[in-house]
Amino acid sequence: MPPKTATPAPPPAFLYDPTNPFIVQSDRSILVEVDNPRYAEARDALAPFAELEKSPEHIHTYRISNLSLWNAAAAGFTAEQMVEVLQRYTKFPIPPTLPADIAETVSRYGRVRLERIDADTLRLVCADKPLLVELSRQKKVKEFLGEKLDETSFAINPAHRGVLKQALITVGYPAEDLAGYTEGASLPITLREVAASGLPFRIRDYQREAADVFYAGGDVRGGSGVIVLPCGAGKTIVGIAAMALLQKTTLVLTTSITAVKQWRREIIDKSSLTEAEVKEYTGETKDIGPVTVATYQILTYRPDKTEAFPHFGLFEQQDWGLIVYDEVHLLPAPVFRVTAQIQARRRLGLTATLIREDGREGDVFSLIGPKKYDVPWRELETKGWIASASCTEIRVALPDDPTRMAYAVADHRAKYRIASENEAKDEMVAELLNRYHDQRVIVIGQYLTQLRRLSERFDLPIITGATASAEREDLYNKFRSGEVRHLVLSKVGNFAIDLPDANVLIQVSGTFGSRQEEAQRLGRILRPKSSGSGDAHFYTLVTRDTRELDFAHHRQMFLTEQGYAYVILDEKDVFRG
Repeated sequence: MPPKTATPAPPPAFLYDPTNPFIVQSDRSILVEVDNPRYAEARDALAPFAELEKSPEHIHTYRISNLSLWNAAAAGFTAEQMVEVLQRYTKFPIPPTLPADIAETVSRYGRVRLERIDADTLRLVCADKPLLVELSRQKKVKEFLGEKLDETSFAINPAHRGVLKQALITVGYPAEDLAGYTEGASLPITLREVAASGLPFRIRDYQREAADVFYAGGDVRGGSGVIVLPCGAGKTIVGIAAMALLQKTTLVLTTSITAVKQWRREIIDKSSLTEAEVKEYTGETKDIGPVTVATYQILTYRPDKTEAFPHFGLFEQQDWGLIVYDEVHLLPAPVFRVTAQIQARRRLGLTATLIREDGREGDVFSLIGPKKYDVPWRELETKGWIASASCTEIRVALPDDPTRMAYAVADHRAKYRIASENEAKDEMVAELLNRYHDQRVIVIGQYLTQLRRLSERFDLPIITGATASAEREDLYNKFRSGEVRHLVLSKVGNFAIDLPDANVLIQVSGTFGSRQEEAQRLGRILRPKSSGSGDAHFYTLVTRDTRELDFAHHRQMFLTEQGYAYVILDEKDVFRG
């Protein structure tokens, strides 16, 4: 009797389609055709597990990194779902090794777990015995391991919880932290239905969902992680909703005194907490209460580089049940160090972008937590939660000698500054201010000399880092009320400033190729407008044929990821228009 032959495997559900936008390569890069009719839907499907690397006019390059896969896995995506996206949009067959590579990398998240034995001891658990032996021999890992409890676990000192997670992610096995949290002191909090200001308040569906995903019903799988939402989408409300779910004392860390006052104002306005219960801890005021809002700057202040950070004690001043890290992509390095020591506290990171200019995204993942929730910017725009935005790059020439000659002989850094401060941009600012004379316009830039020049020429109020806090608040309030319609801001305007009716932003200079800065600046004008007009206009002025143009392309990559396209105009086109 002849042997039975094996039944042929069914063909894969997705083969490929030459009209699709993806070219998937074995090095984990994906080339995406921008002009393809399916580009927008394909980009949105790819974004949760890949990172944009290059964005020239016609072909964008994405990269699937280990960290992008682990963040996607933590947010609930499976390897099968990721491979299905690649198969659905690929132009050619995907490399045969790639599905297995993605599946293996995704499977590394959670292969190693941290669990609690008792109040004084944790354990590192791995059911894969050979893998645990291999990890225990890694130089970066073994110094944080205690005694071997059995063939699948080691005892861990709770003080090593954070640094061990950092070590494990560097060797390619991010730990799932199930060790739980200290409860923290109780604090009754409810959300208002009518804000203290008298306006109706209703939390949006995505804000509630983000807070619920973070909380996870109080389970140990919740309580730490990062929520990614666009500027203007109400990340502060997500933080307040998480506080209401936990009912615990809370420490909020944010970027500036202006942001501290905004957080305090919103907490008191939208929740049952009173002014006496919400305190500020800054360079100006150092009060501590059941809810305390502090700046990163005060925490990282020290009189001398050789001394300790005197304000780190704030982390132990209360029995905090939650620590909120606002704009977590800006978290200073010293705060990472103290965060590694307080892993028993619940931690919520809020940001518009996981991109860090210092490359420490892995530390955010291991110490604050993985990405738990995000929503594409264009999806919120479509639903009317953030304003519709048009982005325009205007290219301006350098004036003839002596400016061009000074540029020609300058070193790299000086070239960038000369191009950024190009006085020919002033005429373009004049044209745009005239065009939008009756609208709320922010002129923002990097260099104070340039900004003061513009402020003086157009008789506009200016806010810089040297502007006193009371004067800043006064000018912001005048801008909100319409008494001041045009405002010049330095880098202090990048973050956590609530100017909901601003609808035109003119960027005259930026911080080299900072993608996070581009995201934050666009966010200044994305809040829905009380006037009912949903349109926002983002102009960036760039000097043609200079280094500034190269850096501008890099900054724009973040907006490309989010589905925004730049219209590129020559200065002559603007004056003709």
